Amino acid sequence: MGHQHHHDRGTKNLRLAFFLNFIFTIVEIVGGLYTNSIAILSDAVHDLGDSLALGTAWYLQRKSTQKPDANYSFGYRRFSLLGALINCVVLLVGSIYIISEAWERLLSPEHADPEGMFLFAIFGILVNGYAAWKLSTGESMNEKVMSWHLIEDVLGWAAILIVSVILYFKDIPILDPILSLMITSYILWNVFKRLRETIHLFLQGQPDNVDRSVLINQLSAVKGVDSLHNIRIWSLDGEHHVFSAHAVISSANTVEEIKRIKKELKEVLNTYPFEHYTIETELKDEPCRITKIETE
Repeated sequence: MGHQHHHDRGTKNLRLAFFLNFIFTIVEIVGGLYTNSIAILSDAVHDLGDSLALGTAWYLQRKSTQKPDANYSFGYRRFSLLGALINCVVLLVGSIYIISEAWERLLSPEHADPEGMFLFAIFGILVNGYAAWKLSTGESMNEKVMSWHLIEDVLGWAAILIVSVILYFKDIPILDPILSLMITSYILWNVFKRLRETIHLFLQGQPDNVDRSVLINQLSAVKGVDSLHNIRIWSLDGEHHVFSAHAVISSANTVEEIKRIKKELKEVLNTYPFEHYTIETELKDEPCRITKIETE
């Protein structure tokens, strides 16, 4: 009952943050055009990416309780990687467009409306700050991760606020495109980092938070285990991982002894973030077809 309550609250928090962010993104685009501020348009692109991320997180939060079925035997967690890839592509395209516009503004500076920028900055800090606060009180990883995205937005709006105050007292048109390039460069740095991680997981690369050599040593140290082979470690979504391996046992003379070895192997694996794991036990003189295929 308690778990379901937290799940429902988490879904509501993400839904609220999504609608707040998406509506504000539309307002930002209009405001950026109205104030002639490329910096506000840059932040609108950032917020559009966050809206997509929030929408994906909201959808996945609802999907996360679905059990594996005939179509998706590992469940629905891997859909988050597809969402991350879509977010990255949207942000890359939007950022490239903003950079080209900001570069044109650097060559031919245009005046922005500092009073309009100031009002939108205050509004942006309040909206994103409230959404970040709501998500920071949640317990799910989706909520915690997305709260940091929104805190980044608050910092971006704080920068726009400072620039608007400077422009109000001194007309320096070049400040707006410079701020735009700074915001967009920061976005691109994070996008490329996230894109690299997403592609790594898509290709079933080894997750970073599992030390393969340490894990193998721990499993090999179980009394009765002679060796390990056909070791597979990959991730469903970057947080929930999968493990499979063949364990060769040489000193098991009874069924009870085999059960003891399997129990100790599972106790080691339970200390890692594996959502699924499979261990096949083999006798020392038992041939392994998979090993034979891989060595051919």
